[in-house]
Amino acid sequence: MNHQNTRPATGPNKQFPNTPAPLPAPLFSRTRFVLFLCLALCICSCSRTYYAAMEKVGVHKRDILVDRVEGARDSQAEAQQQFKSALEQFNSVIQLKNTDLKQAYEKLHREYIKSEKAAAKVSERIDKVEDVSEALFDEWEDEIQLYSNRDLQRASKQQLRRTRSRYKEMLSSMHTAEASMTPVLRTFRDNVLFLKHNLNAQAIGSLQTEFSSLEKDIDILIQKMNEAIGQSNAFIAQMGT
Repeated sequence: MNHQNTRPATGPNKQFPNTPAPLPAPLFSRTRFVLFLCLALCICSCSRTYYAAMEKVGVHKRDILVDRVEGARDSQAEAQQQFKSALEQFNSVIQLKNTDLKQAYEKLHREYIKSEKAAAKVSERIDKVEDVSEALFDEWEDEIQLYSNRDLQRASKQQLRRTRSRYKEMLSSMHTAEASMTPVLRTFRDNVLFLKHNLNAQAIGSLQTEFSSLEKDIDILIQKMNEAIGQSNAFIAQMGT
């Protein structure tokens, strides 16, 4: 007796003919791009609304930029102190006895979390500086076209070039300082994790070899942040003239 093959079809949509075919990957990519674009436009719109509202109460983009540069500068100074504190805690850990290891790990882990938050705050403040600076320079360029007096227009263009040049120097210094936090955080995180997984004397011995490297990275970080803070102060002074 011949038996017919009763296995269900396994090809696409044969078992369930009404099931739609999967969306092609490019469509997903386009969808993500559209969502990202919508989000970016929404953020830009919110920023414009905020700046317009502040203009109505007498707070101009120039004032907001100075305020945000001050905020970025202060966050860098705070980050400096936090990384110094973290290094001190790291040094104290490698001096401890075995009985204190668990407590030392918890203390060091807290310092790492604080350092991570301080770094994130620096990045957030820099982003805010960039946002308002773009709006300010765009507005400045548009308003230059409104001058009827050519001499005043020329003077305004020169002032814009000087301000933008000084701003770029400051921003570059900020980003350099920001980037210098990355190797410190990576080294710090690696050693905190290693201590967590190896609460013993051998782990402390390994951390001792890492201390000098971490100390060097933090010294570089502090130097870069001091340079960025100096650039910020110079820019703020220029904007006040």
